[in-house]
Amino acid sequence: MKIKEVSCKTALSKSLLPGLDYSLNPYYGCQHGCVYCYVPNVLRVEREDWGKFVNIRRNMPKVLSKELRNKRKGVVGVSTVTDPYQPLEKKFKLTRYCLQELLKHDFPICVQTKSDLVLRDIDLISKFSDAEVGITITTLNDNERALLEPNSSSIQERLFALKKLKEADIKTYVFFGPIYPTIELKDISKIVEIFADCSVDYVMVDKFNLKRDVWESIQNALSSEYKMMNISYERFFIDKEYYSKIFSAVKEACTKNNIGSEEAF
Repeated sequence: MKIKEVSCKTALSKSLLPGLDYSLNPYYGCQHGCVYCYVPNVLRVEREDWGKFVNIRRNMPKVLSKELRNKRKGVVGVSTVTDPYQPLEKKFKLTRYCLQELLKHDFPICVQTKSDLVLRDIDLISKFSDAEVGITITTLNDNERALLEPNSSSIQERLFALKKLKEADIKTYVFFGPIYPTIELKDISKIVEIFADCSVDYVMVDKFNLKRDVWESIQNALSSEYKMMNISYERFFIDKEYYSKIFSAVKEACTKNNIGSEEAF
């Protein structure tokens, strides 16, 4: 892992994602190294290098502090092309320091992460007038999670984080995506019940986005997992109805459990 400290000129970028006005990315690169991540395509980074480097934008809290004095208030996405709570955040605390600056101006925030480290910052997040935290969950099978999201928090740690966030009266959601193709239609009801047990406000669903080289990366990660790879191939390229059926089942299960649901982007 190559770690480098760098300086940034700007902190807040205009976001084109629905519901977000700005994006805040304290790190360039991500330790989680998720095999299917779309960010290498966005940032034009070689996919084989993804997960092997992180640039730490050490001056971002200071830059953010200056920008917030003149910025129109809007929802800040934390983060959109990195995980704000990847392991390095435990040491460098850039996300925490940025949250402190955002809280001074009470900007609305939408945090999304795969890490239970977010629990460290409950004391800050709970003070915002408008804040929500989304925890990404792609499967309930932690062995599968470890294959495609090798350096991220376990599924149980993520579910625990959702419960603790809700106990702190913070709005929460599950970003259920990209939904692993190993998930069967009959399993959706039980999965959503588990989300409901965490008292989430809504579930957002997404499918795999097979941008350039993504399928090749998945194949490499699953080289010894023939069953998972075969199922993935079938549902990515042959069964064109798979995800539409899954999405419909999620929506139905969410309605049954009195929680909201929506499709991503």
